Amino acid sequence: MSNDSRPDDQYTRTWAGGRGEVRFFTRSDGSRLRYLVAGTGRPLVLLHTVRGQLDYFQRVIPLLWDHYTVYALDLPGMGWSDIVPGARYEEPQLRAALVEFVTGLDLRDVTLAGESLGAALSLTASIDLEDRTSRIVAFNSYDYPEGGMRGNGIARAVMTAVRAPVLGAIAGRMEPRNILRDILRGGYVDTSKLPEHFVDELSRSGRRHDYWRVSRAIFRSLESFDRARERYGRISTPVTLVYSENDWSKPHERERVAKALRNVEVITLARTGHFSALEDPATMGRILLTPASA
Repeated sequence: MSNDSRPDDQYTRTWAGGRGEVRFFTRSDGSRLRYLVAGTGRPLVLLHTVRGQLDYFQRVIPLLWDHYTVYALDLPGMGWSDIVPGARYEEPQLRAALVEFVTGLDLRDVTLAGESLGAALSLTASIDLEDRTSRIVAFNSYDYPEGGMRGNGIARAVMTAVRAPVLGAIAGRMEPRNILRDILRGGYVDTSKLPEHFVDELSRSGRRHDYWRVSRAIFRSLESFDRARERYGRISTPVTLVYSENDWSKPHERERVAKALRNVEVITLARTGHFSALEDPATMGRILLTPASA
């Protein structure tokens, strides 16, 4: 297991401006999750996208830390969280990590918010955290087939190769920085909104020993998030469901999610792609700061 003595905050310091602190949360199995805590107020837990890390929210967190105590988390194995040999990265395992994080820090009256995979986790984990969660804000929830493969031709080719039973182990080891950038661009309307320095950071964390195993396991487990959608009918916490106009999800998939939820407000972001935290951070911040409709 990767177990550095202190959490990596080299990149996070460049945008956090001295606010907050990067820490590790130690799980019951001894593995650790890197997270940033910043600000004051009621707790807000932010959960990143597939192939992401907490720095994905670098343009949103400064808009929130005067109103919330923000906890931005690197999901298991991702970013700079510990890599555990043989670990699984399907929805139940990632959900269990989030539940353990919230209960381990004894957070209450929590707003769970995330984008993409992080949005789906916010929804499913809220059932296990019902007595601790006051609101869910789910941006572009990743709970449908194919997902990122719809981004562009490069994304489809690479994800298909990485998910392959045998050749995927070879393809998973190869992630040139420019290919990673081109894949990510498939989630933007305005590709200039993807920070080059963020791509550099993702490439840096992706060079960790055995990170390719984590990345491949996640891409091969995405169907588990589609299956987890069956849990949505049990969610009692108020939900703000946000979809970008140009998200990868299709209109009928968005409607299916909204109909599955009991207490839901639906918002659409104009002229925005799948990665709204970087493409339209002001609107994401405004939604998170606006109380849910009664």
